Amino acid sequence: MGYMSKKKVLRVKADDSAMKKMYAKFSKIMGLIEKSEKSLRNRSINLLNLKKGDKVLEIGFGRGSALIQISKIVGENGEVYGIDLTPEMLEITHKNLTKHNISNVKITEGDGRDLPYKKDYFDAVYISSTLELFDNPDIPVVLEEIKRVLKPQGKLCVVSIPKKNRESSLGVRLFEWSHTTFPKYASCRPIYVEDSIKNAGFKIIKAEVMGIFFPMKIIIAIT
Repeated sequence: MGYMSKKKVLRVKADDSAMKKMYAKFSKIMGLIEKSEKSLRNRSINLLNLKKGDKVLEIGFGRGSALIQISKIVGENGEVYGIDLTPEMLEITHKNLTKHNISNVKITEGDGRDLPYKKDYFDAVYISSTLELFDNPDIPVVLEEIKRVLKPQGKLCVVSIPKKNRESSLGVRLFEWSHTTFPKYASCRPIYVEDSIKNAGFKIIKAEVMGIFFPMKIIIAIT
């Protein structure tokens, strides 16, 4: 039995259409959010230990801050791909890539539940503050798709709001209250991220928590 049947995780009430509309509105302020997450982004990307020439996918890239950072690490011989559900995010990211003269990044409008990439193609997949946006039955689907497109021994970095061993913490309860009260705006909620990753067949090799009141978990796993 999967972890979802044993431990309570709130359901996502917003459908894809509502999610697109919400992030279309958020796209204008997402830059401020990404700036506030700079330390978290730097640490999580550093833990991936990417190399020149690597092929990397980011799921849910927002305004493209991580894509730009990753593209500089893998270099001109590397390949960076991004997929995001929101057309407005693609438009903003395209402008940001052009502004930074980035040519090794390809972005696509699409869904993490159905990745339009070949099997065993990527050396690494990066997904930050995105896995917890998917409804409970969809989280294993997303992770299975990630496993499909990763090479053998490929690396996965997940940055997520953790619930394990924090069920009664003020931060978790506030996130869950916001998600229940304002489902169209507070679409994310804490999840049992380690259990999800292990149940999908990944091996966790590194896990860190950053932040105190609103902690975020960084997990590095391999196929």
